[in-house]
Amino acid sequence: MHTTTLALVGATGGAGTTRTAVELAAVGARGGHDVAVVDAAFTTQGLSEYVAGRIDTDLTALLTDETESPLSAAAYPLGAAGASGVASEPNARGAASDGRVDIVPARAPFERLARAKTAAAARKLERRIEEATSTHDAVVLDVAPVGSNEAVAAATAADRVETVSPASAHGRDALQRLRGRMADVGATVDGSIAVAARDGHGESVEPSADTLLPAVDPAVAPVPTAPRGDGAYTRALRDTYERAFGVSLEIAADDPGLIDRLRPSD
Repeated sequence: MHTTTLALVGATGGAGTTRTAVELAAVGARGGHDVAVVDAAFTTQGLSEYVAGRIDTDLTALLTDETESPLSAAAYPLGAAGASGVASEPNARGAASDGRVDIVPARAPFERLARAKTAAAARKLERRIEEATSTHDAVVLDVAPVGSNEAVAAATAADRVETVSPASAHGRDALQRLRGRMADVGATVDGSIAVAARDGHGESVEPSADTLLPAVDPAVAPVPTAPRGDGAYTRALRDTYERAFGVSLEIAADDPGLIDRLRPSD
């Protein structure tokens, strides 16, 4: 794998960056890769919604109070309770050919969140990202619009940066502003993803993006629902993953996928 770390940087709030990061990781796992999704959007803490059950140790704790703990202490299997790092843990893997998705969320009270947003903590975040590359085939960073220490650290530490913006006039304008901020902090933009308006709402425009993700159900569940089968959304995610990480994923059209195997049977 040529690239191990991909930063997905939202051009604006609500662009779909967190959802895209999780779905992209799930597609990579269907292709046999172990993928970590690391939260670098501390204010929204949206990545924690993809962890079912209690979050005891989160990423901000590793950057402030528990700096000697391994990254696995704050890593949780996608849609399953308990810390990850053990391949045989329930719901951590599906079929033998699947990889796994580990979520490293930020979920903290305001006081610790404030301490995790300092410049010193951002330098520790860079080291935690490097740690993730030693235990996973690929690392996807969920990054808020660049305007905080943790966002800058993630965007500049990644091997590749792709923007995420709505496929709308607002998204197009926000993307132009983001490119300026990225240049200000010395980060490059290597690709772009536009997310289509949900259910046809919003002022859609023809995006000049490398990938257009079709609209999907906006509901957030403990596990993503879109990367199944071989629909347009799955194909767009697969193409994005292959472009970003320089690999080829073999995902059969009739494969129910990792996501179905994560769901409890009736």
